[in-house]
Formats: sequence, structure tokens, C-alpha cells
Amino acid sequence: MDRQEAEKKIAELRDKIRYYSYLYYELDRPEIDDYEYDMLYHELLDLEDAYPEFITPDSPTRKVGGAASKKFEPVVHAVQMGSIQDVFSVEELYDFDERVRSVIPKPQYVVEPKIDGLSVSLEYRNGLFVRGSTRGDGFVGEDVTHNLMTIASIPKQIDCPEIAYLELRGECYIAKQTFLKLVEQQEINGERPFKNPRNAAAGSLRQKDARITASRGLDIFVFNIQQCEGRTFETHSESLNFIKSLGFPVSVSYKQFDDIAGCVGNIMEIGERRDAFTFDIDGAVIKVNNLADRAVLGSTAKYPKWSVAFKYPPEEKTTRLLDIEINVGRTGALTPTAVFEPIQLAGTTVSRAVLHNQDFIAGKDVNIGDTIVVRKAGEIIPEVVAVSEKGPLEGYFRLPEYCPVCGTRAVREEDEAVLRCPNPDCPAQLLRNLIHFTSRDAMDIDGFGPALASALINANLIRSQADIYDLKAEEVRQLDRMGEKSAANLIAAIEGSKKNGLSRLVYALGIRNIGQKAAELLAQHFGDMDALMAASADEICTIEGFGQIMADSAVNFFSLPQSRNLIERLRENGVSMAAETKATGDKFLGLTFVLTGTLPTMTREQATEKIVALGGKTSSSVSKKTSYVLAGEDPGSKYTKAEALGVPIIGENEFLKMCE
Repeated sequence: MDRQEAEKKIAELRDKIRYYSYLYYELDRPEIDDYEYDMLYHELLDLEDAYPEFITPDSPTRKVGGAASKKFEPVVHAVQMGSIQDVFSVEELYDFDERVRSVIPKPQYVVEPKIDGLSVSLEYRNGLFVRGSTRGDGFVGEDVTHNLMTIASIPKQIDCPEIAYLELRGECYIAKQTFLKLVEQQEINGERPFKNPRNAAAGSLRQKDARITASRGLDIFVFNIQQCEGRTFETHSESLNFIKSLGFPVSVSYKQFDDIAGCVGNIMEIGERRDAFTFDIDGAVIKVNNLADRAVLGSTAKYPKWSVAFKYPPEEKTTRLLDIEINVGRTGALTPTAVFEPIQLAGTTVSRAVLHNQDFIAGKDVNIGDTIVVRKAGEIIPEVVAVSEKGPLEGYFRLPEYCPVCGTRAVREEDEAVLRCPNPDCPAQLLRNLIHFTSRDAMDIDGFGPALASALINANLIRSQADIYDLKAEEVRQLDRMGEKSAANLIAAIEGSKKNGLSRLVYALGIRNIGQKAAELLAQHFGDMDALMAASADEICTIEGFGQIMADSAVNFFSLPQSRNLIERLRENGVSMAAETKATGDKFLGLTFVLTGTLPTMTREQATEKIVALGGKTSSSVSKKTSYVLAGEDPGSKYTKAEALGVPIIGENEFLKMCE
């Protein structure tokens, strides 16, 4: 490769890596797996080593992680949270040892599994947990204290009076089984599932609502002392033992070695049994144990010279594709699933993998009878990597034009990769809609699981979610394995669910792109179902956290005759259509507020919370029954209408005085 070709290739690699880094670090939505990213990164690193004249300060090889999100308060790290250089061969491990021994003749090493999660800082003052933050770019991270507070394994207070200040570094992660349950629930809800546990951990920790974080089952391993006032340590292993004595979870497997051969053997051993870990690892880290030796060795602009991370390549196997099944999801999505001859991957037998959509199949040129390469993404979820040998069928598999369950012509909406069945009465959608509608975070009808939903559909007792509230105990008793007591308990649970309130109901309706938190915001903002159904997309977009896609999804759903019919039937059956009242006072009891414009210091949601807390209600439209219009900058037509009707108009200052 000549200089001109090298310069062009370096530029191409930088653009690719920046794009994939943005998806990975800032959107928590990786498009390629870690191994592919690592290969691109190291190709760039090798080219920059060969052609140093093309190295620039903004090269991805000179940066750590991604920029801190603007959603959170920035935290400037007093001690840089750097990354560790990756290596991929035993030869590179021995090269590392030679570099260390050229400075430190008799080094001692520590080997630890490399947990695949999100790196965080934990700060303690006088024994109390005072702040937690993400790594960010290594220099500036994000304040996620409230979210880290939800992790049970992080001590909120430590008993060590001599230490005035302590900063620890750890890795937040989601256990394999927890991750699988999370993905399963996302698929039931028709949500875009997390690609891997690291992606899930990052997305969960960077939530504005700590309740969402708490529900995700995050955990942590602490692996380093960044700062400590009141105590010193000679070795890394000594510091780990100290951290453990304070009640922090540390790596389940860290060992000391006096030579590189012992380290290599342990790294290979960890790799062989990585499937047995309850959490995902993507490698093993080797570190110089003596802290004084680390200081002598120093660091480069990006990496410490006293540590490297050995990355395990993903296990891949070939197998024959036997069939492609088409499953219809809750939102009508036609999802193709590869069925192949069973193979052993990452310690388990696998025979199925999701093929996502038509574009994915076409891109990999997959068809029935092909020999395919399969691996586990993040060592958890099987995925088809490529076709290694074409079978007897020409070209790639094409999804059916018609829904395989109800026969309705499938449609592909603009800017979407997914093919959908548009029929809301499709039996496949009905089953998944019922499961979602009755789930814990939705209407929470205890005892209403997939088996019962299928049985009720097969017995023609249910054709929509509204039919749930028409069920009679004597009808339910006729089903297999449903005794008198079970039937009575189910009917009681159904009756109790009527009082759940608007947010649960909105979430239960299964509106595309509207998750649990979005449903809560809609309920909080509009107060009742009628106001929500009458809302425009522009009005919904004024809610903090809502974009055009989410707003359009809500408006489109409520515009459908079948949706309105469903809601009316639910209303007739006594299902609550109003937001839950969480009043702590009665100052605004009987008062209705309409909010318009941008308030100086508060969001509309914050103002709404104050109104509800004091016993009041909010509405989306101005009428003679409106008590006050709370107006900010650029109030729009609601202000004009309030003036015409003689409705009192107040500003934020006046409103806050009323709240006192």
C-alpha cells in the first residue's frame, strides 16, 4: 500500500469508527458487534503506526469512549478514567511482558476477567455515597447518582472513619439471565430489543427516570481505587482486598502471577470457562500489581503502559439452514426466524436465530438450504453472521406478501425495514396484545398468562382486550386446568384492574413507540383519556422527552375507529380513564388548569406535578370550565381563547405563589 492509498484508507476507517462509536457510546445502539469494531480499530492503529504522518489529534485511536450526554449534569473526573489497550494474540501478551520487563525486571501481575458493561465512578465522603458518574470521554462523564442508588450491591454508606474521601471505579452490568428476561419482555411489548448486555446496561443506567433503571436489574463489580484520602496501598491486590472488606463486590476471579506464562495460562482458562460466568465477559485484563511500578511505567496519551486486555474472539460455527419461520408480533411485525441444524455455542445447544427483516436477509443473501455461520452476540443471543456456502435455491429468501396467520396483505411503511400485518383483528396480534395488556406493568391482571390467553381465544371467549371485562366465572371454569377458585381469583383480579388509572391503561393499549415512561408522561400531561384522544401531534411534542415519531404514533392510534371503539368498550366496562391522583394537599381541589407556552424555570410536567399534588387537574383545551391558564412564552391560541372567554391568565411567579 502506497502513501496515497494509506491516507485514503485511514480516512475511511476513521469515518466508520466514529459512526460506530457514536451508535455504541452515545445512543447505546450498536450496529456491529464488538469484535468487528475491534478489528476496524486495530486496522486503523496499524496503519497509523506505519504512517505516523497521518495521525491527527481527533483520531479515534487518540480518544477514550464517547462524549458525555447532555441529558445529565457533567462531571469532570479528577483522575482520568482511561481505557486499556486491547490485544488479540498470545504473542502480543509476551510482547507486553517484554516492554514491562525492560523497565521493571521482576514484575508481579494480576489477571482479572474483563466484564462487558459500562464503566462508572463512585465517590464517598466521610463514608457516605455522594456521587456516581459514567466514564464519558475519560475526562468528563455524566452524573447518574440517582440511578446508581438503585443498585442494591452498591453500599450507600461505608464504615471506615479514617477515610475522608474515596473514589472507586467499577463496571455496571446486567446478568445473562436478567438480560434474556428483559429482551423477552421487550419482544412481547413490541419494543426494539437490546442487542447485548452491555448495550442494556448502558441504556438502563442513562435513564432520566430512576424507576426504569431500578426495574432493569443492574449490578456492579468494583475493580480500582481512583483516589483515597486517609490510606495508602502498595499493590493492586491489596486495594482489591480492602474494597472487598468494605462490602463492595469485586471480581470473582482475580489471581496473582510472577511470570507471563502463568498469566497466559490463566487467561486461557478464563476463556474456556467464560460460558459458566453468570455475566458477560469479552476478555481478561492483565495488570502490573505493584502501584509504584505502575508509576514508573507511566501511560501513553490514551493507555496505561502497565496493563493490556486480551480480547476473546467470538465462537462461530457452521450449520445448515433448514427453514425460515415467519412470526407475527404484537404490533403486526412479520419477523423471520432461522431454523437450523442444532449446534453447540457458548456452552448451550442452539437451533434458532432471528433474521430481523427482509433487508437483513437480502444483505447476507440467506436462503433455505444454505450453510450459514452462526455465533452468539454478546455470548447470549444467537445470530447469523454470513452464508459460507449457497444451497440449491437461487437468490435470497423473500418474506410473504400476505400475513401467514390471517392472510391480510402485509405493508412496509416508509423509512421502516419491518413488514407488518395491518389487520388489528389478526389472531397472532390478539394473543400478544392480550399478554401485553394484562402484564404486570400494564393492567396487572394476576393469573392471566400466555396459556390462559390462548385458551380463551381458542374457546372464542375473547376477540379483543375489552372482552376480558365481559368474562364470567362460569365461562372461565369450563377451561382446562381452571377450577372454581382459580376462576374466582381471575375475575377478582380483572375487576381490580379497572382502578389502575390512565398511565397503565395507555401503556396496556400497546401503542407503537409508546413505552411505560411515555405513557406516564401522557397521563400526567393530559389528565384523562378524552383530553389525550383530542390532542394533536404538535401538542404532544411539547412534552419533554417526546419527538415527532412518538407523537405521530399516539395520534394515529387514537384516530383509528377500532381504537376508539376499544376505548369506549373499556369505558363502558368501568375501566378508569383518568390519571391517578397523587394529591398531598387540597389547595387546588376542584380547579382545572390549562398550560400553554414555555415557562421560565419549570417544564410543563413539573408544573403539572405541582397541580396534581395540590388536588387540581390539568386539561389540554380551554373552556368556560377552565379555572386558570398558566402561560409562558409563545403561548399560542389557548391564550387568545382564554382572553375571549374571560378565563384568568397567570404566569409562573403568580402560580408559584398560589402553590405556597
